[in-house]
Parts: sequence; C-alpha cells; structure tokens
Amino acid sequence: MPAYLYRVLPLSALAILAAAQISTAAISEEDPTKIDLAKLIECTTYDVPSYNDFAMWLTGPESDAAMKLFGITEQPSNSLLLREFKLAKPITVFGRQTDRIAFASSGPLALLNEVDPHPIAKQLDVTAAVDRFDKFLAEKEIFSKKEQLENSDTVLHTRIALDVSTDIYHPGKTLAGCSYSIEVE
Repeated sequence: MPAYLYRVLPLSALAILAAAQISTAAISEEDPTKIDLAKLIECTTYDVPSYNDFAMWLTGPESDAAMKLFGITEQPSNSLLLREFKLAKPITVFGRQTDRIAFASSGPLALLNEVDPHPIAKQLDVTAAVDRFDKFLAEKEIFSKKEQLENSDTVLHTRIALDVSTDIYHPGKTLAGCSYSIEVE
C-alpha cells in the first residue's frame, strides 16, 4: 500500500465517524437525565442517539452525578464485556423485577434471576442463534435503517435489537435487554 494511504485512511475514518455523530446528534433530543431505564432496556421509546447520549453521560465526567440521580452503584464485574450496576430500587422489565443491570458496548441489559432463558425468549419472540447447555444467545431486530451519507459511498446502518442471553460470568441468570448501534458499512 502506498505510504500516503496510511495517512489518508485514518483521516477518512475520522471524517466518517464525525459525519455519523453529526447525523445522529441532529436527531437526538432526549435529555439523558430523563431516560426511563426500564424502557431503555426493553427497546421501547428510545433511539440510538438517545442511548448514546445517555451512555456518554453515565460514563463521562458527570458519571457520579448520573449514578446518584439514577440510584445506581457500579459493581465489580468478572466480565470484560459488561459494566454492572446495582439499583437502589428495583425496576420492572419484561414483567420481571430486578435490581441489577449491566451495560454492554451496545446497550443495557437486565440481569434476571432466571436459570432458563427459554421462557423469556419465547415471551419476547426472539430467535436463538446459539442454544447450548453452556450458552444461549437470541436476538430480534426491532429497527433497521440504512442511510447513505451525502456525497459519499459511506452507508450508516442504524439498528436496534432485543437480546436474550446467558453468560458464564453470571450463572443462574438470564440477561435481557436492548442493543443500539450505528455501524459504518
């Protein structure tokens, strides 16, 4: 590869990501302090920019104030893929109560005290991609939209999906929640 491409490609990637942020920021009007955690977890009401704003607020410089407002405290996690939190007051999600939630890279999950993920997967009509004794992973797409950036070959794929899974770091629990993503294609 020519040497100039090593300089141009990273700049192109930054320009694409900046365009994605501008595109999503323009449509996000949700105040992160007003987010309803249960609805965010259940894939109702919110869009990807609203989730991204909330996640940045929760993990950014104002995280102490955010956690206090929502009555959550971060918990130690054995999983490198999840940040876990305990709620001061339980919430009801998918008709079940929990006082434990986690955030994966793309969205929030409720940690439910259910050994068998099949009943909630059936209730939510999610399809299992992996269904073994040691792992369950199911998903149902709620929203999908592809948008080509103006004057570019770049396509942004906005996607919201309902997820149900198990995890080796959470024996006896079922994780259920939502993933919010914008991918560059």
